[in-house]
Amino acid sequence: MEKEKLVNILMNDNVVDNINDNFDELINLIPEIKDMIGFKHNHPHHHLDVWNHTLLALSISPKNFDIRLTLLLHDIGKPHSYQDEEVRHFRGHAKKSSEIAFSILSRLNFSNIDILKLCYLIREHDTPINEEEIIYNKELANIKFKIQLCDGLAHNPLYLEKRIKYFLYINEKLNNHENKIKYKK
Repeated sequence: MEKEKLVNILMNDNVVDNINDNFDELINLIPEIKDMIGFKHNHPHHHLDVWNHTLLALSISPKNFDIRLTLLLHDIGKPHSYQDEEVRHFRGHAKKSSEIAFSILSRLNFSNIDILKLCYLIREHDTPINEEEIIYNKELANIKFKIQLCDGLAHNPLYLEKRIKYFLYINEKLNNHENKIKYKK
């Protein structure tokens, strides 16, 4: 039942408007989101607070439930894992986000397989994709790439050059791997 409610909220063509229209229901399902709202990054690579960064990432996401749910939860641990230094850092936020997501997804009665996959994607959303990952499970690497792309493009536009080079490189690797498989057949 709860998963169906999330599907209805996240799988709308205009996901951000639908989240805003169903915000009370979303907060009822996932009250942990409240900590993200208004929580400032205080870092030059981010121009939005954690919640609005999440909404921007969702706004450019493909219509795929796993990708959208991962993006919704990928930074949910940031308010609980920050280090205020010269600029604010979030070392360990992916792991913390994955732990919080595990609790949320368990409470919402997701299957163990879905929980493992989604928590993996959340925990690894900042980890660069490597060739071994692509060879081992291209489909999962492709989903991770789309999550990283949406997340990365939701960062401060002034600091996107390095990220775009990475995205182009990984996209080429994913496409080359696909071509290698076609030629082997």
